[in-house]
Parts: sequence; structure tokens; C-alpha cells
Amino acid sequence: MTGEHETSARTSGPTFTHLDADGRAHMVDVTGKPVTERRATARCVVRASPAAVEAAAKDEDFVSFAKAAGIHGAKQASSLIPLCHPLPLDDVDVRIELDPQNGAVRVAVTTSVVARTGIEIEALTACGFAGLTLLMALRHYDPEAVLTTVALWHKTGGRSGTWERPVPSET
Repeated sequence: MTGEHETSARTSGPTFTHLDADGRAHMVDVTGKPVTERRATARCVVRASPAAVEAAAKDEDFVSFAKAAGIHGAKQASSLIPLCHPLPLDDVDVRIELDPQNGAVRVAVTTSVVARTGIEIEALTACGFAGLTLLMALRHYDPEAVLTTVALWHKTGGRSGTWERPVPSET
């Protein structure tokens, strides 16, 4: 994986930002970066049989537990992901759409912060935690249920500005 803007003495092109000049892992120093408003959206899909999604949807806690897990995941990202900066989250919005007809539960998480570094990992972690919580519940009804398509879809703020995933999504 390469960073967009970082280069090292070893190469003239982009490099992985979390490696120093000797190739050792390190936390990126963001001291000199400006504080900006940053926002990121991640999405995932949990697939199961239509009957499983319909049955789970009847449980009033199904969606609320997944939303709470997503928020918790965003808050814990820096404890779970090595080299991730702890951030003072301003907002974590977890949206869950049940689609029993197509055997899908769609999750979209938008995270927001005013900080020196991006919020993408928090959005992805929140999405993964919410998706895993939904998967756990759906597996009771369908052991073949699967969590798929975990990806970043949008980000704003910082030096690189706005980025949108160019590929249309089913989510």
C-alpha cells in the first residue's frame, strides 16, 4: 500500500507512510499538519438468506446493538489498529438498512472530527464492528451469512481534500 504524498530517500515515488527511511514501522508525525474538519464514510453489506434477514429484523435489538457496536468500534480504533492516532470524535453516524427481499443488511458509517489527521480508519472500524454484530445475529438463522464489501466510499478534509470511490456500489 502506498501513501499519496509521502516519499523517502529509498525511492523517488510514493511510499507507505507508516515506514521510516529504514523500513521500520512508526506512527506518522502530524504535529505540523493544519487542523481541519474531516469526514469519512465507510460501507459494508451483510448477506444472508431473505428469511434470515426477515427473522432478525423482528428482533427490536438487532439494529440498536449493531449501531452501538459501530460507535464503540470508532471510539476504540486507535486501541485496535497499530499506529493509528487517537482522535476526539465529533460524530459517528451509523445507518443500517434492512433488505429482506435481497437478503442484505447494508451499513453506512460517517465519522467526523476536527483534527490534524484523517478519520477514515474510525469509519472503517465502526463499519466492521457494526457488520460483525449483524453477522453474529444473522448466523443464528443462516450459518452461511457473510460480511462483504467493507470499504471507504468518501472522505473530505486534510491535504488531499475530497476523495470519492469511483465505482458504483450495491450498498
